[in-house]
Amino acid sequence: MDQFKPFHLAFPIRDIEETREFYGKLLGCEIGRSTEKWIDFNFFGHQLSAHLKPEELAASHANEVDGKQVPVRHFGAILPWEEWHELADKLKDAGMEFIIEPYIRFKGETGEQATMFFMDPSGNALEFKSFQDPSQIFAP
Repeated sequence: MDQFKPFHLAFPIRDIEETREFYGKLLGCEIGRSTEKWIDFNFFGHQLSAHLKPEELAASHANEVDGKQVPVRHFGAILPWEEWHELADKLKDAGMEFIIEPYIRFKGETGEQATMFFMDPSGNALEFKSFQDPSQIFAP
């Protein structure tokens, strides 16, 4: 894969403190700069900027993928295999309500991956993935 190039994503939230708790404590993201209107996180090496803008929040529509309803608007991270499983266990232990429970897609096929979907407290959909063979991330 190419040299790592972090991305930046800004997104709306309804409450700074619940967002700080969710991304900072539950997901373990380092907290960066913040004001009373926004907060930055180190999201697995990428910069997230959560902006207090509840009027911008809207329910995400879903498409059927592998018989499951996948939120069309979502973001997340691709984690190393063991780290993904540790996060899945941590979320289960915390009582996370999953949109799509952690499972393995394309088992034994090209692009085999672990995936799970859930919402943050503001209703933003997140997907976390992992590939046992990272060279298959972009495999056709």
